[in-house]
Amino acid sequence: MEIWLLNSFGTFALSVLICGGVMSVAVAGTLLVRRRLPRVTAGKYNDMIGVVLGMYAAIYGIILAFVVVAEWEGLNQAGTNVAAEASQTAEVVREAAAFPPEQQQRVNAAMGAYVRAVVDKQWPRMRDGDPDPNLTNPEVTAVYKVFQDYEPRTEAEKTYYAQSVGTLADIASARRTRLAQAEQELPPLLIVLVYGGAIVMLPLTFLYGIEGLRAQFMFVVAVAALIGVSLLLCLTLDHPFAGALSVTPQPFKEGVLAQFWQ
Repeated sequence: MEIWLLNSFGTFALSVLICGGVMSVAVAGTLLVRRRLPRVTAGKYNDMIGVVLGMYAAIYGIILAFVVVAEWEGLNQAGTNVAAEASQTAEVVREAAAFPPEQQQRVNAAMGAYVRAVVDKQWPRMRDGDPDPNLTNPEVTAVYKVFQDYEPRTEAEKTYYAQSVGTLADIASARRTRLAQAEQELPPLLIVLVYGGAIVMLPLTFLYGIEGLRAQFMFVVAVAALIGVSLLLCLTLDHPFAGALSVTPQPFKEGVLAQFWQ
């Protein structure tokens, strides 16, 4: 459901949907409490509600801060890993210039097929949170076979051959990390704390009595807007390859690798 929302709506639409929804609930809840519980509106329980609301807001704020920081770091790590994989792939293509023309063509053909498979076949599945490593296994096997079937002759070829084979191992490691990151999401317990906490905290604001309707609306809507933005941020950062803030395959289309898209 979360991935569908991220891939189906832009950031502005999600902002309207989530923040607007939370604020609408806040307004409706406030009106309902003022109509059904006039003693609450008069502020008879403000001392108790104020203490509970303050304690709960502090605990909930700490949880949100932890979640947002963790998700932001995960997004940055995913972007860094993709850039590293693309750079390592480009490095193999550059090192192929040390081989005879026929072998260089084989390396470029195999690496080009791998790059296109990652972007065209695997990336859409990663956006859906369901990466399939088998989609690029044939291309990975083909790349290794190109090097396994070649016997370097000169010292320069042997040096670049050893470097290329070592870089292939780094590419394979970055690929595994990328596929794992495409499936990552908040643990169920943190999901309950983030969304369940919002469900508990918002009604507490209804119970804080303020005689002026406009003043109470300002208080409740302000808290609701903050909760809505926090939930939106948690949602958009939770899946590094889905939504408007997702990691893109652009590094696989730049530099030396741009030749495979011409």
